[in-house]
Amino acid sequence: MDVSTLTIKEAGDQLASGELTAEALTKSYLDRIKEQDSDIHAFLSVSDTAVSEAIEIDRRRAAGESLGPLAGIPVGTKDVIVVKGWETTGGSQILEGYRAPYDATAIERLRKAGAILIGRTNCDEFAMGSSNENSHYGPVKNPYDKTKVPGGSSGGSAAAVAAGFVPAALGSETGGSVRQPASLCGIVGLKPTYGRVSRYGLMALSSSMDQIGSFARTVEDVATLLEAIEGRDPKDGTSAELSNTTVPALIEKSVDGMTLGVPKEYFASGMDSRVATVVQEAIAELERAGAKIQEISMPHSEYALAAYYIIQPAEASSNLGRFDGLRYGYHSGGENLQETYERTRGEGFGTEVKRRIMLGSYTLSAGYYDAYYRKALKVRTLIKRDFDEAFKNVDAIVCPTSPTVAWNIGEKFNDPLAMYLADIYTVTANLATVPGMSVPCGFVDGLPVGLQILGKPFDEYTLFRIGATYQNRTNWHKQTPN
Repeated sequence: MDVSTLTIKEAGDQLASGELTAEALTKSYLDRIKEQDSDIHAFLSVSDTAVSEAIEIDRRRAAGESLGPLAGIPVGTKDVIVVKGWETTGGSQILEGYRAPYDATAIERLRKAGAILIGRTNCDEFAMGSSNENSHYGPVKNPYDKTKVPGGSSGGSAAAVAAGFVPAALGSETGGSVRQPASLCGIVGLKPTYGRVSRYGLMALSSSMDQIGSFARTVEDVATLLEAIEGRDPKDGTSAELSNTTVPALIEKSVDGMTLGVPKEYFASGMDSRVATVVQEAIAELERAGAKIQEISMPHSEYALAAYYIIQPAEASSNLGRFDGLRYGYHSGGENLQETYERTRGEGFGTEVKRRIMLGSYTLSAGYYDAYYRKALKVRTLIKRDFDEAFKNVDAIVCPTSPTVAWNIGEKFNDPLAMYLADIYTVTANLATVPGMSVPCGFVDGLPVGLQILGKPFDEYTLFRIGATYQNRTNWHKQTPN
C-alpha cells in the first residue's frame, strides 16, 4: 500500500468509508519508516503501541462509537514535546534515557482527537539550530537531496512528512523552526500565534517566543491539527482563551478584496535571486486570484536578527539551568557539587547549546544587561509596532520564508553567524508573537522554495484562506521527492 502522498483528509475519508483500516495505515507507515528512514534519520524511535492503538480505533469505529477528527491518523512528534512513557531527550545527550511521566497538553489533545502517535522525530539539540545538524543523535537529511540539510530545528518532523513517513507531525518554533524546514522540505508549516497552543510539556527554550506548530502537505491539514490542539490550558498561564476556532471545512478559497503587503526589506541583498523570483511569481499568482498587492515597509526588521539572538540565548541560559545531572538525565560525578555541575553540563551539552548559554549568561550579567538585553527588548517593541502599523492597511503579509534553498550538510556548521542568517525572514514573527505559515511555491535547482504568510494575532483563518487559495490554483504542494 502506497501511503506516501496521503493527506489527513484523504486518509480520514478512506478510514471513514471502510476502504482503509487504521491498523493497515499505521503498519504501512511503520514499514515505510523501517525501510527508508535509515537514509534520512527523521525518527529517533517509533512507538511500540501504535499498532495496538490503531486496532482499538478500528474496534471503536466498527462498534459505531463517536470518534475524534484525527481518529486513526498517524502523527509524528518532535523530541522536545513530552509523551508519557517515551524517552524524550530534546536531541541532547544530557537527557539520554529520560522518560516523561506525563503527556504534553498538545499530545493529550491529539490523543483525544484519536491520533496515533507513531514516533518521536529528530531535532537540533533543545531546538537550537537551523539545519538539524546539532542533534546529539546525528543529522537529518533532506528527502529531496540527501546531501542537503532539511532545515531546523524541527527538521526531523519536516523530513518525515516530506518523505511520506507520516501525513502530519508536530514541531516547535522559537525563531522559524517550523516555517524554515517546511520551506526547505516543500511542505506546509504553521507557527500559530503565541498563546494559541499550550506550551505545557514543551521543553522550554525561550519562554516568550516558544510555540508548538504543525507540518502537513496541505493548508487544510495544518488547520485540522491546529483545531485539535489549540485553546486555553490552565497548566499554561500564557495560553489564550479563544473566542472562536478555525473549522477546516469552512476555509474559503478566495482572496478577492484582500490587500496583501510585501515588505521591501524582505527582498534584501544576500538573498538568492532565484528564490526571490520564485516567491515574486507566487505573489503575482495571488494578485491574479484577486488580491491587491501593496508594498509596505518594516523599518526595524533589519535589527530583528540581532535582537533575537540576544533575547533567545538569555532566556535559554535561564531555562536550561535545570539540567544539572542531579534530578534526571546524564550525570558525571565530581569531587564536589561545583565540579559535578561543570562536568555534567560540559559533557552533556553540545557545542551550539553551550555557545548560546554562554552568550545568554553574558548578556544578563551585571554591566551588560542594559547595554544588550534591555536594548533588545526595546527593539522587539519597535518590531511589534511595525506589524501593528502594517496591519492597519493590509490583511496579511506575504514574503519569502528562507533567503535560500537547502544547503549542503556541513556547509555552515562551523560558521554560526552564517547559520543564524537562515532565520532572517522568520524571527520577526516570533518577536512580534504573530502567526506565520510557509507553503511550497516552487523549486530552484530541484530544491523546494516556500512562500511565507504572516497575519494578525489570532487571525490564523486569514493565513489558511490565502494559503488554501494559492494551493487551489497551483500544484507545488503535490510534488514529492519520491
